[in-house]
Amino acid sequence: MKRIQKTALAVTRWVGSPASLIIHTVLFIASFLAVHYDYVPFEEMLLILTTIVSLEAIYLSLLIQMTINYTTEAVEDIGEDVEEMQEDIGEIQEDVDELQEDVEEITEDETEDDARKADQKKTLVDIQSDLRKLMQDIERLQQPKQ
Repeated sequence: MKRIQKTALAVTRWVGSPASLIIHTVLFIASFLAVHYDYVPFEEMLLILTTIVSLEAIYLSLLIQMTINYTTEAVEDIGEDVEEMQEDIGEIQEDVDELQEDVEEITEDETEDDARKADQKKTLVDIQSDLRKLMQDIERLQQPKQ
């Protein structure tokens, strides 16, 4: 079956080419020149030419239909692939959204940690200041009164 499909694709590709147009034109001209130079009678040439053209049209229509069927299958396969890719992209988007949420949570945690550290530092500075004042008060109290 694959060989027939390949042949159908090749023939329809060739029939749509400039080479095919030139060859068909040359054959039609040669047919009429054969009548003109009395190689073949006109009626016989028309009978042969009409038969050939009719058979060619029948086979070409079959081959073209086979090509259309093959192309339709290929397009359906591509459509399925696109749907799968869209599903994958959706899943990736969900993963990216989850990662974004995680990054935001980490950023919030870091901000909270920074705020907590700043509060701790301020508290330590306050404690040191209070200790200095306390030490000064103790020193004053320990000095004899005069």
